Amino acid sequence: MKRALVGVAALGAAGWALRDVPAELGVRPLKSSPDRAARMRRSPQFKDGVFYNPMPEPTATGVPSPGLLREMAKDRESRRPNGLVPLRVPPATGLSATGLGVVWYGHASTLVEIEGRRVLFDPVWGNRPSPARFAGPKRHHPVPVDLADLPEVDAIAISHDHYDHLDRATVQTLTRTQKAPFLVPLGIGAHLERWGVPLYRIIELDWDEEAVVGGLRFTATAARHFSGRSLTRNDTLWGSWVVAGESKRVFYAGDSGYFEGYKGIGAAHGPFDLTLMPIGAYSPAWPDIHMNPEEAVNAHLDLGGSLLLPVHWATFTLALHPWSEPVDRLWREARSRDVKIVVPRPGEGVDVGDAPAVDGWWSRPSV
Repeated sequence: MKRALVGVAALGAAGWALRDVPAELGVRPLKSSPDRAARMRRSPQFKDGVFYNPMPEPTATGVPSPGLLREMAKDRESRRPNGLVPLRVPPATGLSATGLGVVWYGHASTLVEIEGRRVLFDPVWGNRPSPARFAGPKRHHPVPVDLADLPEVDAIAISHDHYDHLDRATVQTLTRTQKAPFLVPLGIGAHLERWGVPLYRIIELDWDEEAVVGGLRFTATAARHFSGRSLTRNDTLWGSWVVAGESKRVFYAGDSGYFEGYKGIGAAHGPFDLTLMPIGAYSPAWPDIHMNPEEAVNAHLDLGGSLLLPVHWATFTLALHPWSEPVDRLWREARSRDVKIVVPRPGEGVDVGDAPAVDGWWSRPSV
């Protein structure tokens, strides 16, 4: 009898832990509304029911191979910081006296203040980028500020629907605490609608489409990546973002492998005062969908970037490389090519016009 009760309790606990998974998965956008489905089918990136990269992307992603699982079990300590990651509490407003400021909260979550307007990119405040609370990589550091303590933002821009860039709980909290619209690539609005975001706050764009929000011009631009929150792949579009004010321009790459398209984006929309470039979670097993640090520098130069701020590292372990390797490689490559970078601690405010020198803080984390 006691064993049976333990079994029932275990099943109940498992059911409790999995109760949110269906909502986390989102919805199939083609089935969400006729208008959305029609827009998706008109996209040049859409055919045979899914989105495609115009450049080759042969990398197979899915269930990890036994060899990869064995490698993941090795050298696990090297993929974690060797102490506490130092955090800063950013100022609520007034990040810049020169018209462009930025706060990196960790991973890809970033706040850009451009000419007095604020844009929040890929906010993820969850503890694990996963559909289940008990699975997936855990944070290496807390988020430096609560969502409720964020300043009022003018726009929230999402690059794609992977869990480390689109978090249901974060979206639902921002829907309550902020009034800003969500700018998303095609199809992602279906997830947001299911999670309670009003339709009037959702702006879905295809690549090269534009929207003006709060006096800023947003252009959805290309990326070399993929999408999906379940075994179904590429039923929503992925992308990058150009944000232009009257005189300042920012580029956020989202997730992407390196591709020649950065030169075209730079020619059409640059030069950029600031680029937010992913530098982590790269691997020889998936070279076409995540760029490495040297490729991030290449893309920054293609874009005509002035200052590069690295994202997509430090917060979650999503590949086999050591924790600090991405930023070490970036710093070395930037010095060799005379590229200006800034590497803030999570939560540290940066005035892009007066960016601090790189000090190597990650090599001596707090204890």
